Amino acid sequence: MDLRTVLVVGTGLIGTSTALALRKRGVRVLLADRDPGAVRLARELGAGEEWRPDGGEPVGRADLAIIAVPPAHVATELLELQRIDAARFYTDVASVKAEPIHRAAQLGCDLSSYVASHPLAGREKSGPGAARADLFLGRPWALCPTEVADPEARAAVLRLIELCGGNAVEVNATDHDRAVAVVSHAPHVAAVAVAARLADATDVALGLAGQGVRDVTRIAGSDPGLWLGILSGNASPVAEVLEAVAGDLADAANALRALAEGDGTATNEIVQLLKRGVAGHDRIPGKHGGPAPAYAVVQVVIGDRPGQLARLFQACDEVGVNVEDVRLEHAPGLPLGIAELSVEPDAAVTLTRALHERGWQVP
Repeated sequence: MDLRTVLVVGTGLIGTSTALALRKRGVRVLLADRDPGAVRLARELGAGEEWRPDGGEPVGRADLAIIAVPPAHVATELLELQRIDAARFYTDVASVKAEPIHRAAQLGCDLSSYVASHPLAGREKSGPGAARADLFLGRPWALCPTEVADPEARAAVLRLIELCGGNAVEVNATDHDRAVAVVSHAPHVAAVAVAARLADATDVALGLAGQGVRDVTRIAGSDPGLWLGILSGNASPVAEVLEAVAGDLADAANALRALAEGDGTATNEIVQLLKRGVAGHDRIPGKHGGPAPAYAVVQVVIGDRPGQLARLFQACDEVGVNVEDVRLEHAPGLPLGIAELSVEPDAAVTLTRALHERGWQVP
């Protein structure tokens, strides 16, 4: 399936990132949004051209239309686009699938030309200004064709995923929604709940905040309006996961109360939860899929000034050590921080020695 012209309706983070990725592959991209300012910004970023210049007639029919709007509006947008024959095939990139498909069927949309999809990628920032052409590289991208979907429509979405660098995963819409409730939607609510405790925290507590709380609450800074739409569209599966998490937390709280009152046996329940957490964490796939490998972490003191991180990576390159992952932890009030480099275990000693020789502080 050759995609020469693609229409992107909704120029937020995902829509504009998709457009940027397609432009890099030479695809003509038409942009539409109810917010003229968002379209202008996306266009200025190089994401494409306006589909309706100055609010006039569309400039052309697309091979594929990508509906990048909140889940509650996918079906109505699809109906309107099909009514004017905006494209040959259609998809959406909302993070909920079953409800938009059900609603589209109720409205009488042509489901043969429509294949719902969802790229499992994002950022805590929103809007076209946060968009990146490489946002989907190596990321799972679900597609959920119905039984009546035209094989060519499915092929068009697969081609879209390929052009954007994603990994296609075909899945039933209901199974998709239950899956993302576990790996995305409920974790977001849990992170928000932890972050909400910080709203009333003392200055002393915030002054002691380390990387752990930053890791747990990073995604809590996302747009509340956007997430209300996502959670509303997947309410029941998310509620089930949150109830299970709440049960674990309640049991842990009860065990800690008992421990504080001198019941030493209460530690067993806490230990079991901690072990289950380790087991669950270890099941998260690594960057190449499958079980995540165990890396060694080399900590390096790094100055908070331009060029330091580049110098550090250059040193790794000179000794032939590949950095599998990196995390930065800043030292509050000091012009330095710690770079944690994850490397293959047998490379850790070599890298540590080489960095010492080049003047780096390796604790």
